[in-house]
Amino acid sequence: MEQRAGFFARIMQGLRGGKSGPAPSQEELRTLFASRSQAFARVLEANNKALEIMSDLEEALRGRSIFGMSFVRASATAVGVNVYKLVRALTELEPGRYDALFGRLAAIQASIDEALSRRAPAHDVPFVLRFDEIDRNSSDHTGGKMANLGDMRSRIGLPVPDGFVITASGYEAFMAAGDLQAEINARLQALPEADTGEGGEQGLDARYRLASEIQQRIINAPVPEPLATAIETAYDRLCADSGGCVRVSLRSSALGEDAAGTTFAGQFKSLLNVPRENLLSAYKEIVASKHTLHAMTYRLNRGIRDEDVAMCVGCMTLVDARAGGVMYSRNPIDVRDASVVINSVFGLPTAVVDGTTPTDLFVVEPAAGNAAARVRERVIKRKDSRTVPDLGEGLRREPVDEAQAGLPSLSDAEACELARLAGILDEAYGGPQDIEWAVDQAGRVFLLQCRPLQQMTAAAAPASRAVVPGAVELFAGGVTASPGVGFGPVFVARREVDALRFPEGAVLVTPMALPRWAALLSRASALVTEQGGITGHLANVAREFGVPALFDVPEASTRFAEGQGVTVDALGRRVYAGKVEELLAQAEPPPSVMAGSPVFETLREATRLILPLNLTDPESPDFRIENCATYHDITRYAHEMSVRDMFEFGTRHGLASQASKQLVCDVPMQWWIINLDDGFTREIPERFVRLDDIASPPMLAIWEGIVAVPWAGPPAASAGSMMSVFLQATMNPELGEGGGGGFCERNVFMISRRYACLNSRFGFHFTTIESMLSEGDFDSYAGFKFSGGAADERRRVLRAELIGEILELYDFQVKLRGDNLFAKAESRRHGFILDRLRILGYLLVHTRQIDMAMADRGAADALRQKMLADIRAMLASAPAAEGAA
Repeated sequence: MEQRAGFFARIMQGLRGGKSGPAPSQEELRTLFASRSQAFARVLEANNKALEIMSDLEEALRGRSIFGMSFVRASATAVGVNVYKLVRALTELEPGRYDALFGRLAAIQASIDEALSRRAPAHDVPFVLRFDEIDRNSSDHTGGKMANLGDMRSRIGLPVPDGFVITASGYEAFMAAGDLQAEINARLQALPEADTGEGGEQGLDARYRLASEIQQRIINAPVPEPLATAIETAYDRLCADSGGCVRVSLRSSALGEDAAGTTFAGQFKSLLNVPRENLLSAYKEIVASKHTLHAMTYRLNRGIRDEDVAMCVGCMTLVDARAGGVMYSRNPIDVRDASVVINSVFGLPTAVVDGTTPTDLFVVEPAAGNAAARVRERVIKRKDSRTVPDLGEGLRREPVDEAQAGLPSLSDAEACELARLAGILDEAYGGPQDIEWAVDQAGRVFLLQCRPLQQMTAAAAPASRAVVPGAVELFAGGVTASPGVGFGPVFVARREVDALRFPEGAVLVTPMALPRWAALLSRASALVTEQGGITGHLANVAREFGVPALFDVPEASTRFAEGQGVTVDALGRRVYAGKVEELLAQAEPPPSVMAGSPVFETLREATRLILPLNLTDPESPDFRIENCATYHDITRYAHEMSVRDMFEFGTRHGLASQASKQLVCDVPMQWWIINLDDGFTREIPERFVRLDDIASPPMLAIWEGIVAVPWAGPPAASAGSMMSVFLQATMNPELGEGGGGGFCERNVFMISRRYACLNSRFGFHFTTIESMLSEGDFDSYAGFKFSGGAADERRRVLRAELIGEILELYDFQVKLRGDNLFAKAESRRHGFILDRLRILGYLLVHTRQIDMAMADRGAADALRQKMLADIRAMLASAPAAEGAA
């Protein structure tokens, strides 16, 4: 190794004009060039991998996919690793010239690490605060739900049970004990692929196992003595203030639950009727519920970082409820309707929020002017059971007397009183509210929870949409829980394990509207349940995710056949057989649940140091190492310099055989060839090379595709397309036709007998084709990278999709990220790979500027048929190549 290092050092000294020893011989220069070629191959490999990861990040920034912090951290790390490999390979290619890049890389990496590691400040408040000590400004320490309850009790003076809250400081003390939080962070970070929102059943199964393990770890952890003492002391004081021992309910109040656009409805556990001796274990159960499968999936789908959700827990006196339920201070599916919507049952309100019992519906028109409040609509269901406190602890279901089961759970006067309280909260908090309540045995109303309500704009009233002519109606009726239209195969979920089999895009059908099904809504096209109210947790989450939901559909789990394709019109309250295009054409696209979320904003901050390209002109004096401000700048600079160094090596050092050669051909473009090793049939001292001199089957196959069918010129484009090109060229500094003049913007082949790599810029798009014909049992491959274009994004994406569809027909593995395409075909048969290279050569030429003609999918279909016909004819006339290598 030392002899080899000394050998290269002597050569480099000779090349730089050193005086210790003779100049390197031609043979020594060839050896050095071979070493440089290997370093250059590593540059290309690292560059391609870095750019592929950057395209994944660009796609994530579009807000159309779901991802979590594991994706952000892993992607930033992966692109950083590959940029480091790129810089290291560049410094090996030209030792000493580019070492300063390591300093720029380290500075950018440090800034990215800072963006990814920022955490909320520590909470410096007592472990426990009484309701009378908090108000709505306390949400950073108590969570929004408990802050609202304290505010309602102490500031507004509304009837709220007495209680206290275990604060974020208490949570942090519990999680810090025994490094519990560090252990959980490590487990979450190691979760494979599930955090990208991809991976389907496998990813969900991995999250399910991890959720169970984390919950068990939390439940088994001891509560630190100072925290345990604070909780028990607060409980004893609550009993003293109440005049005796009381049973309590413990409710989650996580930080971030009240974040804009999120509800967290039903994601965490509440425990009712808890005695003193079980306070600490109940507290741990609620903290552990932060890591249930549906809670973890909800945070992932909404882009909420795990570390941002400190689990505060409220503890309040349990109400001995005669009736309970949930009310909305306004209609949740129509912003124009100011009516108060109330769902109620006998007993505790638990059955309303978890969707396990039929519920009564009261719609109350609030008082206005001299007009008193009145019940406008009343739907009374048969309620055969109710939830009540058990004699020991916890809850139980008990039957309702036959004579009482069909009676209203509320009187009209009680419904109007609830509506009055809802109006007070609506006005106090400046918007519609979602309120849980209970009426005790003495008829007193208590408010148990209050949070902002998300309303939706309904295009029309549910009853106004007519039957679609010609469509086969399977069901009419039910209750609109979330408006919209969705199509997909029916999937009936009855048990929790069914969630692991739920396919993307299916219509979720369940007997009850249980909160646990919320974990599937980001993948569901629609939701249908046999029972459940529009004020329940699942309905809340369906509206939040923009999933059409139709509730109260009798026998839904047996009415629709498993796997049957159906169209659910939730607003029209109908279900149709098959795909009803007329309805689906009216459907609004689902909202981007990631945009504006903490994870999304972290991604945006990190990618400001990864994706922007500032070094666009290699001939500019600003194209310098010190001006590399992002990872993309470093890849652009390193790639340009590596190509330049390889291009100029032979000429600069008098090694004619390895000097870049211009290809003599009839194609009206300049093509350059760099012979990495044995890619020529002979020594070529002159500047020009002919096809007869090429001994690289991969390059020759690409070339056969390039010249197989003459290019007919750019397709006809509309005035709108030409304006799109003009605007793109003026707004995007990377799109100068022929601008910049860098080496990367030439058409350059780098070849050996078994290897070829083409870097090409055709007009406004950039292409790399790479192939290696391996020996023995190893797979050979043909790789393709395509990006760019001058038309608008929609047209560029259509072009990339067209290319991807053609390549998939010919056994390529294709990855599309917006208008970026990566494809690869592998085989041990050289003839198979050479045919794929002919296809890539053809596409290189014939996809030029077609983005301007991509007005719609119809235009793409016509071009596809023409290209496929050309490719079939080309391959039919291609020479047999099985033994070409």
